[in-house]
Amino acid sequence: MSYTAGFVGLIGLPNAGKSSLLNQFVEEKVSIVTPKPQTTRRRVLGVVSQEQGQIVLVDAPGVIESSEGLNHFLELEAKDVIQNSDFLLVIIALDTKTKEEAEKIMNLAAASNKPWALIINKMDLIEFARRLETIKDIASKHKNLKAVFEYSTQWGEDSKEIKKEIFNLCYKNLPESPAPLYEADLFTPHSERDLVTEIIREACFEELHQEIPYNVAIRILKYDESSAKLTKIYAEIMVAKENHKAIVIGKAGAVIKSIGMKSRKEIEKLLDRQIFLDLNVNVKDSWYENKRIMKELGYVIDDE
Repeated sequence: MSYTAGFVGLIGLPNAGKSSLLNQFVEEKVSIVTPKPQTTRRRVLGVVSQEQGQIVLVDAPGVIESSEGLNHFLELEAKDVIQNSDFLLVIIALDTKTKEEAEKIMNLAAASNKPWALIINKMDLIEFARRLETIKDIASKHKNLKAVFEYSTQWGEDSKEIKKEIFNLCYKNLPESPAPLYEADLFTPHSERDLVTEIIREACFEELHQEIPYNVAIRILKYDESSAKLTKIYAEIMVAKENHKAIVIGKAGAVIKSIGMKSRKEIEKLLDRQIFLDLNVNVKDSWYENKRIMKELGYVIDDE
């Protein structure tokens, strides 16, 4: 049996469940997950290494259309993932609002001329069961479709066989490779610092509401590992408007304290050691329109 390795792009609408699915496939928390749409901002890579090959799963931001700022970056990022993947997994949630939205995502996959498979996600939402055949019917009209899977991250052990089938299909559609693309014991190529940044942003999404979490960015100012027993992390929560700062801090510091407690718990689980976390809130007016700050945060595609 030949060894294959390559990139498998996960694409779909915001809140289709791509990040939860990635974490379950990799069996580690790689991508942050919240109930709010557009949580994922940059592509997140998770690595599955088995005897027959290596699958590098790429969680793309939910497909949106925008001509400026952060949302324009999200649009470009999703399209770039499609372009640079060897195989695509199109994630359509059973509760997708309209068939037109589902068709739009499948049109993107078909237009890429890449082989792709459809995963109809959130199958536990039985109140939307009538939509299943409609989604399948739309998929059947598109080219390069290799398979359709029904899935739910809530199925637990019952999803193991389906996951195995999905992996086998990925291996069959990835290029032959003399070696894995990443070390076989890695579950992600992202650095600890990158993962910590995302964990803090996840806590912000959970604690903040309305427009505020979407206008928050995280910068790690200092990452001190000089002590073997205690890692010290100093981070900045950047907000886009002056009146947002007080909301993020909260009355008597209650909100920022809650963000810190949630973040620290998840970071200690990730790093498997005690951490000291210092969070500060700073205002950078409309940072998502500032090219220098956007580049510093990694929200730029070089070849755009």
